[in-house]
Amino acid sequence: MANSDAPTVPAVSFSDLTTIRVGGTIGSLLNAKDRVGIIEAVEGADSAGVPVCVLGGGSNLLASDEHFAGLVVRDARRAIHVLDEAAPVESGDRTVHVGATAGTNWDDLIMYCLDMGLSGVEGLSGIPGTVGASVVQNISAYGQEAAQSVASAEVWDRQEKRTRTLAARDMAFGYRTSLLKASMYRAPGEPAGRFFPTPRYVVLSVTFALRHSAQGKVDSDQLARALGVGQGDEMPAVRIRQAVLGIRAGKGMLEDPARYSNPWMLGCREERGIRAASDPLAAIRPDDTRSLDSGTGEMLNRNSCGSFFTNPVLTAGQAARLPKDAPRFPAPGGPGGGSAPTMIKTSAAWLIDHAGFHKGFALPGSGAALSTAHTLALTNRGTATAAQVVELARTIRDGVRSTYGVELVPEPVLVGLSLD
Repeated sequence: MANSDAPTVPAVSFSDLTTIRVGGTIGSLLNAKDRVGIIEAVEGADSAGVPVCVLGGGSNLLASDEHFAGLVVRDARRAIHVLDEAAPVESGDRTVHVGATAGTNWDDLIMYCLDMGLSGVEGLSGIPGTVGASVVQNISAYGQEAAQSVASAEVWDRQEKRTRTLAARDMAFGYRTSLLKASMYRAPGEPAGRFFPTPRYVVLSVTFALRHSAQGKVDSDQLARALGVGQGDEMPAVRIRQAVLGIRAGKGMLEDPARYSNPWMLGCREERGIRAASDPLAAIRPDDTRSLDSGTGEMLNRNSCGSFFTNPVLTAGQAARLPKDAPRFPAPGGPGGGSAPTMIKTSAAWLIDHAGFHKGFALPGSGAALSTAHTLALTNRGTATAAQVVELARTIRDGVRSTYGVELVPEPVLVGLSLD
């Protein structure tokens, strides 16, 4: 394969590559160093009938404890380019296009954009993963989502065996979903046979349309309260990023930067990005028993997939059956922040907590537990197996279904696992 590392011996495991740090050994791992290497690896595996998992940052994947007898491909390219002038043109148009390879660390991209005086993605700071994964999942937080800034993506179409450029309008973005993610599932949480755990469309690079301005918009009420400003106000995008990182650290929703000292993760993130993630975590007080183990002083919540369940989007009739104090929000729509007027979103975290699964909840004898800072995160306390994480997730899903009649859908890709 052109300019690519040879597959490794099967010593590496999913526990080495994922933020939740569980999962069995891997048949082969390929760190592809160029575009051709990625395409050839995926096409070769597909032609041979070998299972293939294209892995980003490993933050949205939960793999079985069993051996994965297939190929894991990581995009080792980490290139970012400004595709046009990073300065306002005479017409006053402030749009600047930035291209990034799929393997680029997402937060590294945000830091690059802020350095260039570009805004539009600062509310998505601190989300672990890669540029490629950002459009598959349509990541969202604090009033922003990837779809609002994506102009296009170059992909390898596994079905048609050719590269394609998908415009944002072609990507069917929705709440935590896209055309790419949908190609992996028959229905929410039900994997499709042919394109799983890798989508039909493998992301090669993404082009973003950002704004040439050091000012960003405060798009969420929670963020506005943290900054002491009004929702909708503008302020330096760098300050917005700092506030977002602080909020995420307090919720246990920043990845553990120590994972990049793992030999299998070396070079996957810029050193200054690792330092940027370390500072908010260092601000957690040593006596904060919600986040630190009283015996070891280690962070309790450092190993997780982030939010394990998506927020349910319900019909008006389903929402009417919830308790009066259950959160209700306009259901998110497609790019641009629209909403679906006949649908209502509620909070998975609220449902979990009010169904009796409080922060820190764990099953007897299990190494898996709910985060002590946020009920949406299922964590590995250091000794958990993938089976224990799934058992905890199943218990919570069944409890919420029994209490409220609402089906929670896992957000991570489950490889060799099922909640059923």
